[in-house]
Amino acid sequence: MESKAPVLINAVPPYGHVIASEKWRNTSLIQHLKGGGVKIIFENELGVSDFHLPNKSCILYISECDIIAGNSYKRKLVRYRNAGSSFQELVLVENTRLSEQYFSAVQKFVLFDLGLTLLPVSGQTEASQLITQIVHGESRENPFKRRSSSRLLDPLVLALVQQVPGVGRVKALALLQHFSSIHQLCNAAPAELESIVGQAAAQQIHSFFHKPTTADN
Repeated sequence: MESKAPVLINAVPPYGHVIASEKWRNTSLIQHLKGGGVKIIFENELGVSDFHLPNKSCILYISECDIIAGNSYKRKLVRYRNAGSSFQELVLVENTRLSEQYFSAVQKFVLFDLGLTLLPVSGQTEASQLITQIVHGESRENPFKRRSSSRLLDPLVLALVQQVPGVGRVKALALLQHFSSIHQLCNAAPAELESIVGQAAAQQIHSFFHKPTTADN
């Protein structure tokens, strides 16, 4: 069933429901959610967000087409980060055969430059499965949070940290073992980094993470 009700941008849907941007109405993702017993409230006024979930998290969905089309997705991500939402802001990114070559750059921008939580999905089917788990509370632990906390062990993240000037595999592993989140690593003081990787590498890492962020590079 679909529900139509006036909602606010920061509205939290009731248990068993998802608030979805109107543009998703005829998509396979919505059909899969309905098949999983999720009730949909369509709304035109969600701002940049695509979905609101009952656990006070919101989702921005970056598709394969968004990534391949160029850098416009970066402007959308910056608006999403700057929207001032009280929700936990999540970014679902399609990592497919066509978008795979761009994924490291997307991951760096989302995790390191913007400090948001990124969840790779193979497509709308997997995305609907994740959302359904949250809505129905099928796991006592939020699977978004679980995947978020384990992302530091992701080989892609390890490879990404090694792209920072002055950081090889050994230093990357040391950093990821010391810091509990990407956000902590990005905001670490030079002195804290120095105790792990030495003075020269610490300065390079700090400079790398504090370069100005724009939506157009």
